[in-house]
Amino acid sequence: MEGLRALLESAELHVVAAETSLPGAMDAVRELQPSMLIVDRAFGIQAVTEWIGELRISQPSMAIMAWSSAVSEIDAIRLRQAGAQGVVRKTAPLGDLLSCIRSVAAGGTWMDDDMLRETAQPVRGAHSPLTFREMQVRELVERGMKNKEIGDRLGIRAGTVKIHLKHIFEKTGIRGRYGLALSGLREKGLLAVMVE
Repeated sequence: MEGLRALLESAELHVVAAETSLPGAMDAVRELQPSMLIVDRAFGIQAVTEWIGELRISQPSMAIMAWSSAVSEIDAIRLRQAGAQGVVRKTAPLGDLLSCIRSVAAGGTWMDDDMLRETAQPVRGAHSPLTFREMQVRELVERGMKNKEIGDRLGIRAGTVKIHLKHIFEKTGIRGRYGLALSGLREKGLLAVMVE
């Protein structure tokens, strides 16, 4: 924490609080109303994503960045879907860390290149356009919903959702629901991929 504080202050960014628990951080957010928050994924992916979701409701304009010692592509997508605008590894070069902080603080998005290597490859051309129902399923997958939740929302069975997903993957050439979520975030401009 002290290393991050020193880095931020050397970049002329003012740190108003540093908390060691999510409840303590929530209290600090309510009291201090910071413009940006950096949260450590080490509190647990489920706890952090739920906490970010709560923050998005109570503080919709706050810039949120997540960082971690290790972040899988799946966790990075879950953090973005929860509302974090930036996701970066603690092992990222200092320049990348500062780029993430500045991008998120300015209202943009940022994610480590390494998290997107597999899904950043171009998608082969679609065989045919998605049907209306397939587009609905795709949108709900992008929001992080599970097959049963999607089925309940659309009034169809979870097995039917699975069939729609199979067709979506075949038509788009995207592999897996996380690739589908990443693709949707990119298309909507909610995820910027840094290319060197």
